[in-house]
Amino acid sequence: MRTYFWLLWGLCSLLFSQAAAAHQLSTAYLNLNVQAGSIYGSWQVRVRDLERYIPFDSSGKQQNSADGKILWHEIMAKTSQVVDFTREQLSIGGENGLCPLAVDRQLQLDRHFNQPYLVINFTGQCWLNRHMTLSYQAFFAENTRHKAVVTVQSYGFNSNRLFSQSSREQVISLGVSSRGQTFNQYLYQGMIHIWQGIDHILFLLVLLLTVGFSRTAPYLSGKVQRQASWQAITAKKAILRQSACLITAFTLAHSVTLTASALGWRWLPSAYIEGIIALSVLFAALNNIYPVVVKLLWPTLFFGLFHGMGFASVLAELGLAPQQQVLSILAFNLGVELGQLVILMVALPLLIALRFKAWYSKYLIPAGSAAIALIALQWTVERFLP
Repeated sequence: MRTYFWLLWGLCSLLFSQAAAAHQLSTAYLNLNVQAGSIYGSWQVRVRDLERYIPFDSSGKQQNSADGKILWHEIMAKTSQVVDFTREQLSIGGENGLCPLAVDRQLQLDRHFNQPYLVINFTGQCWLNRHMTLSYQAFFAENTRHKAVVTVQSYGFNSNRLFSQSSREQVISLGVSSRGQTFNQYLYQGMIHIWQGIDHILFLLVLLLTVGFSRTAPYLSGKVQRQASWQAITAKKAILRQSACLITAFTLAHSVTLTASALGWRWLPSAYIEGIIALSVLFAALNNIYPVVVKLLWPTLFFGLFHGMGFASVLAELGLAPQQQVLSILAFNLGVELGQLVILMVALPLLIALRFKAWYSKYLIPAGSAAIALIALQWTVERFLP
């Protein structure tokens, strides 16, 4: 048991260290308009991201104003550093080599998802005919999850790309629509998101933790009151059928709200959605310890709706390809399903194989569920009371 204790302790430490990172994305937006011999660009970047490299606050404590926010005149005072940083992090190449970029010193402010963004405009003079090589290096050293959504308008066509740590330099074809590239990139982002979205993973795992068991009711044995206990289900088909029902309910629910939200439906503020997602994990974990709800199909369907809204908020931050919105939504949703399938293929056979071990129902279910409940409780407090 000592080995299992340390494994559980290590898992809890890892999950707590990742708890605050759930759904915290860093996204920049780069729009390029390519014409014959000229490039017109606009880079929108979070002030929070930029401040890690350029200390805007003259006091160094980010507390020059009464509400603790960075002041506009402090940003303007660092205009030269912003211009230099832009030239260092962005480069565009054409048939005849790199294009010199002229960065506009007239900075602007915008907002995305209630966060301040600095708008940096620039131009370039060089001939771009069929292809453009774009290199984007910003912020990856500090934040490996940073992404840049790039939209290129050229000769009547739009091309959309996602830049990440693993794809910092890309060759973009001009004057053509990139449906295949758009599909592949949003498919990849959907898979990556569910693998990095530890709250979604824990919700699935805590449901699957008891899928190989049935729970007996309390009963009297003579004069002794026997407590309810977990009994392993012998038939694998029954386990697989029960697992399929839960996963199908979760998939249908989050697919509906993901698609509807991405197409413009508004449900609840993002903070409430994230809080309810945390509550779903807390409920499922506590229900493993004190099973108030025995049939989990309807709770899974209900909470799956909110998980879909959470997926949609991530997709909204990434942005939809302007002329390929439906394709982007379908690809991202399919990526989420494929990522979920990989998790199931790894976890479910292991849980089924271990269900007859005495320590599984006696120690792992209550201890593992309790650990996940503590993590979910932390998320709930942080998200409802930021």
